[in-house]
Amino acid sequence: MIAVLMGGYSAEREISLLSGNAVYQALIDSKIDCFSFDLNDKNLDELWKMKFNKAFIVLHGRGGEDGFIQSELNKKNIPFTGSNAKSSALCMDKAITKDLWKKHSLPISESIVVTKGDTLESISFPLPWAVKPTLEGSSIGITQVKNESELDSALEEAFKYGNQALVEQWIDGDEYTVSILNNNALPSIKITSDHDIYDYHSKYFSSKTQYLCPSDLTSQQELNLQNIALEAFNLTGASGWGRVDFILDKDRSPFLLEINTVPGMTSHSLVPMAAKASNMSFNDLVIRILNG
Repeated sequence: MIAVLMGGYSAEREISLLSGNAVYQALIDSKIDCFSFDLNDKNLDELWKMKFNKAFIVLHGRGGEDGFIQSELNKKNIPFTGSNAKSSALCMDKAITKDLWKKHSLPISESIVVTKGDTLESISFPLPWAVKPTLEGSSIGITQVKNESELDSALEEAFKYGNQALVEQWIDGDEYTVSILNNNALPSIKITSDHDIYDYHSKYFSSKTQYLCPSDLTSQQELNLQNIALEAFNLTGASGWGRVDFILDKDRSPFLLEINTVPGMTSHSLVPMAAKASNMSFNDLVIRILNG
Protein backbone atom coordinates (compact mmCIF):
# COMPACT_ATOMS: atom_id res chain seq x y z
CA MET A 1 0.00 0.00 0.00
CA ILE A 2 1.34 3.40 -1.03
CA ALA A 3 0.59 6.59 0.91
CA VAL A 4 0.58 9.67 -1.33
CA LEU A 5 1.52 12.52 0.99
CA MET A 6 0.31 15.91 -0.19
CA GLY A 7 -0.93 19.28 0.99
CA GLY A 8 1.27 20.14 3.92
CA TYR A 9 1.51 23.49 5.67
CA SER A 10 3.99 25.44 3.57
CA ALA A 11 3.32 28.40 1.29
CA GLU A 12 3.16 25.84 -1.55
CA ARG A 13 0.24 23.87 -0.08
CA GLU A 14 -2.16 24.66 -2.93
CA ILE A 15 0.24 23.35 -5.56
CA SER A 16 1.08 20.29 -3.49
CA LEU A 17 -2.59 19.31 -3.46
CA LEU A 18 -2.75 19.60 -7.25
CA SER A 19 0.48 17.61 -7.64
CA GLY A 20 -0.54 15.00 -5.12
CA ASN A 21 -3.93 14.38 -6.66
CA ALA A 22 -2.32 13.94 -10.09
CA VAL A 23 0.13 11.37 -8.67
CA TYR A 24 -2.66 9.61 -6.76
CA GLN A 25 -4.76 9.32 -9.93
CA ALA A 26 -1.78 7.98 -11.89
CA LEU A 27 -1.24 5.25 -9.28
CA ILE A 28 -4.97 4.37 -9.37
CA ASP A 29 -4.81 4.21 -13.18
CA SER A 30 -1.82 1.89 -12.85
CA LYS A 31 -3.84 -0.35 -10.50
CA ILE A 32 -1.53 0.23 -7.55
CA ASP A 33 -3.06 0.09 -4.08
CA CYS A 34 -2.76 3.55 -2.60
CA PHE A 35 -4.46 6.28 -0.61
CA SER A 36 -3.98 10.01 -0.47
CA PHE A 37 -3.23 11.81 2.76
CA ASP A 38 -3.47 15.57 3.26
CA LEU A 39 -0.76 16.15 5.83
CA ASN A 40 -0.86 19.14 8.14
CA ASP A 41 1.01 20.15 11.28
CA LYS A 42 -1.47 18.41 13.57
CA ASN A 43 -2.39 15.07 11.97
CA LEU A 44 0.90 13.16 11.73
CA ASP A 45 -0.34 10.67 14.34
CA GLU A 46 -3.31 9.95 12.09
CA LEU A 47 -0.93 8.95 9.31
CA TRP A 48 0.78 6.36 11.48
CA LYS A 49 -2.58 4.67 12.09
CA MET A 50 -2.85 3.96 8.36
CA LYS A 51 -1.38 0.76 6.97
CA PHE A 52 1.17 1.45 4.22
CA ASN A 53 4.62 0.18 3.29
CA LYS A 54 5.92 3.12 1.22
CA ALA A 55 5.29 6.85 0.95
CA PHE A 56 5.18 8.82 -2.28
CA ILE A 57 6.13 12.30 -1.10
CA VAL A 58 4.46 15.12 -3.03
CA LEU A 59 4.84 17.74 -0.31
CA HIS A 60 6.40 20.94 -1.64
CA GLY A 61 8.32 23.37 0.55
CA ARG A 62 8.70 23.15 4.30
CA GLY A 63 7.65 19.91 5.88
CA GLY A 64 8.12 18.07 2.61
CA GLU A 65 11.39 19.22 1.06
CA ASP A 66 13.31 20.21 4.20
CA GLY A 67 13.88 16.71 5.58
CA PHE A 68 11.09 16.75 8.18
CA ILE A 69 8.76 14.11 6.73
CA GLN A 70 11.76 12.06 5.56
CA SER A 71 13.08 11.97 9.15
CA GLU A 72 9.68 10.97 10.52
CA LEU A 73 9.33 8.15 7.98
CA ASN A 74 12.85 6.97 8.81
CA LYS A 75 11.88 6.65 12.47
CA LYS A 76 9.12 4.28 11.39
CA ASN A 77 11.40 2.42 8.93
CA ILE A 78 9.05 3.28 6.09
CA PRO A 79 10.71 3.80 2.69
CA PHE A 80 9.80 6.83 0.59
CA THR A 81 10.40 8.40 -2.79
CA GLY A 82 13.10 10.96 -3.45
CA SER A 83 16.00 12.27 -1.44
CA ASN A 84 16.89 11.40 2.13
CA ALA A 85 16.40 13.75 5.08
CA LYS A 86 19.93 15.17 5.10
CA SER A 87 20.11 16.04 1.41
CA SER A 88 16.54 17.36 1.43
CA ALA A 89 17.43 19.79 4.21
CA LEU A 90 20.60 20.85 2.40
CA CYS A 91 18.82 21.50 -0.92
CA MET A 92 16.04 23.42 0.80
CA ASP A 93 18.57 26.00 1.99
CA LYS A 94 19.60 27.96 -1.09
CA ALA A 95 22.54 29.61 0.69
CA ILE A 96 24.11 26.36 1.92
CA THR A 97 23.56 24.74 -1.47
CA LYS A 98 25.33 27.63 -3.22
CA ASP A 99 28.26 27.37 -0.79
CA LEU A 100 28.63 23.69 -1.63
CA TRP A 101 28.54 24.37 -5.36
CA LYS A 102 31.07 27.18 -4.98
CA LYS A 103 33.52 24.85 -3.22
CA HIS A 104 33.30 22.51 -6.21
CA SER A 105 33.71 25.32 -8.77
CA LEU A 106 30.25 24.99 -10.25
CA PRO A 107 28.86 28.13 -11.92
CA ILE A 108 26.90 30.39 -9.56
CA SER A 109 26.17 34.09 -9.30
CA GLU A 110 27.68 36.17 -6.51
CA SER A 111 25.55 36.42 -3.38
CA ILE A 112 25.44 37.23 0.32
CA VAL A 113 23.20 36.00 3.14
CA VAL A 114 21.36 38.59 5.23
CA THR A 115 20.02 37.66 8.66
CA LYS A 116 17.01 39.52 10.04
CA GLY A 117 18.10 42.09 12.63
CA ASP A 118 21.76 42.08 11.62
CA THR A 119 23.56 45.06 10.15
CA LEU A 120 23.80 44.61 6.39
CA GLU A 121 27.33 44.41 5.08
CA SER A 122 28.17 46.27 1.91
CA ILE A 123 27.26 44.46 -1.29
CA SER A 124 30.25 44.23 -3.60
CA PHE A 125 28.50 43.05 -6.76
CA PRO A 126 26.56 45.36 -9.06
CA LEU A 127 22.83 45.97 -9.32
CA PRO A 128 20.30 44.66 -10.10
CA TRP A 129 19.91 42.08 -7.34
CA ALA A 130 17.54 39.21 -6.65
CA VAL A 131 16.37 39.04 -3.04
CA LYS A 132 14.73 35.80 -1.92
CA PRO A 133 14.04 33.76 1.23
CA THR A 134 16.65 31.05 1.74
CA LEU A 135 14.01 28.45 2.62
CA GLU A 136 11.14 28.83 0.15
CA GLY A 137 10.43 27.46 -3.30
CA SER A 138 8.22 28.36 -6.27
CA SER A 139 9.78 31.86 -6.38
CA ILE A 140 7.76 32.80 -3.30
CA GLY A 141 8.99 36.01 -1.66
CA ILE A 142 11.44 36.91 -4.44
CA THR A 143 11.98 40.53 -5.51
CA GLN A 144 14.11 42.15 -8.17
CA VAL A 145 15.98 45.16 -6.78
CA LYS A 146 17.03 47.70 -9.39
CA ASN A 147 17.94 50.54 -7.00
CA GLU A 148 19.58 50.26 -3.59
CA SER A 149 16.67 52.21 -2.09
CA GLU A 150 14.44 49.19 -2.84
CA LEU A 151 16.55 46.75 -0.82
CA ASP A 152 14.90 47.26 2.59
CA SER A 153 11.39 46.55 1.30
CA ALA A 154 12.68 43.51 -0.64
CA LEU A 155 14.30 42.13 2.50
CA GLU A 156 11.13 42.82 4.46
CA GLU A 157 9.20 40.71 1.93
CA ALA A 158 11.76 37.87 2.12
CA PHE A 159 11.76 37.95 5.93
CA LYS A 160 8.03 37.13 5.93
CA TYR A 161 9.15 33.56 5.18
CA GLY A 162 12.10 33.20 7.55
CA ASN A 163 14.98 34.93 9.30
CA GLN A 164 17.45 34.73 6.43
CA ALA A 165 17.44 36.11 2.91
CA LEU A 166 19.74 35.59 -0.04
CA VAL A 167 20.83 38.64 -2.03
CA GLU A 168 22.16 37.51 -5.42
CA GLN A 169 23.52 39.29 -8.41
CA TRP A 170 20.74 39.37 -10.98
CA ILE A 171 21.71 37.47 -14.11
CA ASP A 172 19.95 38.85 -17.15
CA GLY A 173 19.09 35.92 -19.35
CA ASP A 174 16.75 33.00 -19.93
CA GLU A 175 15.65 30.41 -17.40
CA TYR A 176 16.21 26.73 -18.11
CA THR A 177 15.57 23.66 -16.04
CA VAL A 178 16.89 20.09 -16.15
CA SER A 179 14.90 17.29 -14.54
CA ILE A 180 16.72 14.37 -12.97
CA LEU A 181 15.17 10.91 -12.90
CA ASN A 182 17.02 7.95 -11.39
CA ASN A 183 20.46 9.41 -12.14
CA ASN A 184 19.59 10.43 -15.69
CA ALA A 185 19.16 13.98 -16.94
CA LEU A 186 16.02 14.54 -19.01
CA PRO A 187 15.83 17.07 -21.87
CA SER A 188 16.20 20.68 -20.76
CA ILE A 189 13.28 23.10 -20.87
CA LYS A 190 13.51 26.80 -21.74
CA ILE A 191 11.01 28.94 -19.84
CA THR A 192 9.76 32.27 -21.13
CA SER A 193 7.55 34.33 -18.82
CA ASP A 194 5.72 37.58 -19.47
CA HIS A 195 6.84 38.68 -15.98
CA ASP A 196 10.30 39.98 -15.07
CA ILE A 197 10.48 37.03 -12.69
CA TYR A 198 9.31 33.49 -13.37
CA ASP A 199 7.14 33.80 -10.28
CA TYR A 200 4.46 31.72 -8.53
CA HIS A 201 1.69 32.88 -10.86
CA SER A 202 3.82 32.30 -13.96
CA LYS A 203 4.80 28.82 -12.79
CA TYR A 204 1.37 27.47 -12.03
CA PHE A 205 -1.46 29.59 -13.41
CA SER A 206 -0.41 31.80 -16.30
CA SER A 207 -1.40 30.77 -19.81
CA LYS A 208 1.21 33.18 -21.18
CA THR A 209 4.24 31.34 -19.81
CA GLN A 210 5.90 29.46 -22.66
CA TYR A 211 7.96 26.29 -22.46
CA LEU A 212 10.30 24.96 -25.10
CA CYS A 213 11.18 21.28 -24.77
CA PRO A 214 13.45 20.15 -26.21
CA SER A 215 14.96 23.59 -25.74
CA ASP A 216 16.83 25.76 -28.23
CA LEU A 217 20.30 24.69 -27.08
CA THR A 218 22.83 23.07 -29.37
CA SER A 219 23.60 19.43 -28.64
CA GLN A 220 26.88 20.47 -26.97
CA GLN A 221 25.18 23.12 -24.83
CA GLU A 222 22.47 20.65 -23.88
CA LEU A 223 25.00 18.02 -22.84
CA ASN A 224 26.95 20.59 -20.83
CA LEU A 225 23.82 21.75 -18.99
CA GLN A 226 22.76 18.17 -18.25
CA ASN A 227 26.24 17.31 -16.93
CA ILE A 228 26.28 20.35 -14.64
CA ALA A 229 22.77 19.51 -13.43
CA LEU A 230 23.75 15.93 -12.58
CA GLU A 231 26.92 17.03 -10.80
CA ALA A 232 25.08 19.72 -8.84
CA PHE A 233 22.35 17.23 -7.90
CA ASN A 234 24.72 14.45 -6.88
CA LEU A 235 26.98 16.74 -4.84
CA THR A 236 24.11 17.43 -2.47
CA GLY A 237 23.42 13.73 -1.98
CA ALA A 238 20.01 14.14 -3.62
CA SER A 239 18.59 11.00 -5.21
CA GLY A 240 15.66 9.52 -7.09
CA TRP A 241 14.19 12.51 -8.82
CA GLY A 242 14.35 16.27 -8.75
CA ARG A 243 14.89 19.37 -10.82
CA VAL A 244 17.86 21.71 -11.23
CA ASP A 245 17.15 25.30 -12.28
CA PHE A 246 19.48 27.61 -14.21
CA ILE A 247 19.78 31.05 -15.73
CA LEU A 248 21.73 31.24 -18.99
CA ASP A 249 23.13 34.71 -19.64
CA LYS A 250 23.36 36.42 -23.02
CA ASP A 251 26.56 34.49 -23.78
CA ARG A 252 24.75 31.21 -22.95
CA SER A 253 26.90 30.74 -19.86
CA PRO A 254 24.90 28.81 -17.23
CA PHE A 255 24.40 29.87 -13.60
CA LEU A 256 22.89 27.44 -11.12
CA LEU A 257 19.88 28.70 -9.17
CA GLU A 258 18.55 25.89 -6.99
CA ILE A 259 17.50 22.26 -6.67
CA ASN A 260 13.92 21.13 -6.12
CA THR A 261 13.84 17.72 -4.46
CA VAL A 262 10.03 17.40 -4.74
CA PRO A 263 9.15 19.29 -7.93
CA GLY A 264 5.64 20.06 -9.09
CA MET A 265 3.58 17.35 -10.76
CA THR A 266 0.70 19.49 -12.04
CA SER A 267 -0.50 20.07 -15.60
CA HIS A 268 1.86 23.09 -15.78
CA SER A 269 4.80 21.24 -14.20
CA LEU A 270 8.21 20.81 -15.74
CA VAL A 271 9.27 17.26 -14.82
CA PRO A 272 6.25 15.70 -16.59
CA MET A 273 6.98 17.95 -19.58
CA ALA A 274 10.59 16.76 -19.77
CA ALA A 275 9.45 13.15 -19.35
CA LYS A 276 7.00 13.55 -22.24
CA ALA A 277 9.87 14.79 -24.43
CA SER A 278 11.59 11.50 -23.55
CA ASN A 279 8.51 9.56 -24.73
CA MET A 280 7.45 8.84 -21.17
CA SER A 281 3.81 9.13 -20.13
CA PHE A 282 2.82 10.77 -16.85
CA ASN A 283 1.78 7.42 -15.42
CA ASP A 284 5.10 5.87 -16.45
CA LEU A 285 6.96 8.78 -14.83
CA VAL A 286 5.07 8.27 -11.58
CA ILE A 287 5.87 4.53 -11.57
CA ARG A 288 9.56 5.21 -12.25
CA ILE A 289 9.71 7.68 -9.36
CA LEU A 290 7.93 5.18 -7.11
CA ASN A 291 10.36 2.40 -8.01
CA GLY A 292 13.47 4.61 -8.17
